[in-house]
Amino acid sequence: MAQVARRVPAESSSSGQLVGLDEAIDVVARNANKTREDRRVADESVEALRKTGFMRALLPARFGGLELAPQEFFAAQIQIAEADMSTAWAAGIIAVHPFQIALFDEQAQKDVFGKNPDTYVSSSYNPVGGKVEQADGGLMLSGRWGWSSGSQHCTWTLLGAIVPGEGYRTFLIPRSDYEIEDTWHSMGLQGTGSNDIVIEKPVFVPHYRTQKQSDGFAGKHNQTSPIYDIPWAQVFIRVVCTASIGAVKKALKLFIENSASSSTDPTKLQGDPDITRRIAEVRNLVREVEVVMQANFDDMLKTVKGGGEVPIEDRVLYRYQASLVIEKMIEAIDLVFDVAGGRSVFTGSPIQQLWHDVHIARAHVANNPVPFARNLGAVSLGAENKDLFI
Repeated sequence: MAQVARRVPAESSSSGQLVGLDEAIDVVARNANKTREDRRVADESVEALRKTGFMRALLPARFGGLELAPQEFFAAQIQIAEADMSTAWAAGIIAVHPFQIALFDEQAQKDVFGKNPDTYVSSSYNPVGGKVEQADGGLMLSGRWGWSSGSQHCTWTLLGAIVPGEGYRTFLIPRSDYEIEDTWHSMGLQGTGSNDIVIEKPVFVPHYRTQKQSDGFAGKHNQTSPIYDIPWAQVFIRVVCTASIGAVKKALKLFIENSASSSTDPTKLQGDPDITRRIAEVRNLVREVEVVMQANFDDMLKTVKGGGEVPIEDRVLYRYQASLVIEKMIEAIDLVFDVAGGRSVFTGSPIQQLWHDVHIARAHVANNPVPFARNLGAVSLGAENKDLFI
C-alpha cells in the first residue's frame, strides 16, 4: 500500500447523494418494535437503507460508492436514529467499515467489494479474545470477540488482535471462517444484534487482509477522493456516539407531544420555570454536539482538500470531543426523563426505551472520556500523543 499523493483541491466533497431517505426512515420507524423484539435490525429496514445509498455512503466510487463527506453521513445517521437508535447504531457501524477497508491493500478491497458494492462488514476491535500465530504469507487467527453489531447481516468481519512481538492489527475475515453466537440480551439498544464472533480453529489470514495500527494511524491508501485523507479513527469514533443525538431529539419531541395531551394543563407547563429550563438545556446540548461535530469535519476536510494533514493536536482534541457526546446526551435525556410523568415508568414506554438506549451506549469504550481527557491535557502540556486511534 502506498501513501496517495496529495491532490489538487477537489470542487466537491461528494460524488453522490442519498435518495429517498425520508421514505426509508418511515420503514425504520415502522419496524422499530420488531427490531427490538428480534434483537437484530429488521431485514426490511436494512433493505430500505440500502436503496437510499446509506450503506455505500463511505465506499469508494470506483466500487459503486457515494464517497459522501463524513458530516453528510452522520447527519443521515442522526435522522435514522430519530426513528430507531438501534437501527442507526448497527447500520452506521456497518456503513462506516468501507472507509476503513479503503485503507487496506487493493486486493483486500476487491475481495470484499469487487463483485458487490452492497457487501456488509461487521467488526469487533477489542483484541483481548484473539490469538495470533505466524504462518507463511500471513497469520493464523482464532478466538472470541464480543459486541459485533449488525453481524447477522454481514458476510465479512473486522477483528482486532495483538500480533506477538509486533502489536495491534485489524484482520479482515470472510463469513466462511467464523461463527456468530447469539449472546445479545441487553436492556437497551436491543436491536443492534451485537453478538459474539467465534473462530474456534485457527484460520489463515493473508497479510494483505490485515492492517497494522500504525498504517491506519498514518492513513495510507490508494484512493483519489480527499475524504480518505481524513484520519480513519475520527470517522469511526463518531459512529458509536452520533446515533444518541437522534435519540435525544426524538425524546424531546415525545416529551413536548405528551405535554400537550397530559392531564396537566399545558399552559401551566409553559409557565413552569423548571420545565422550560429543562427544554432549553436539552435543545442547547443537542445543538452543541451537532455544531462541534460539523465544525470538526468541516475543518478536517478543508485541510486535506488543501493538501495538508490534520495536526496531531487537533486529532487529540477531536477525539476527546467525540467521547463527550454520550455524556452530554445522557445529561440531556435525563433532564427530560426525570419529568416525563408516571406513564414513562411502564414497560413499553417510548421515552423510557430511548433513555435505556442512550445510557447503554455509554458502555462502549470509545464513549469513556477519561483517557482521552488525560491524553489531551498531556499533549497540551508538551507530552507525546499516546493514542494511535485518533
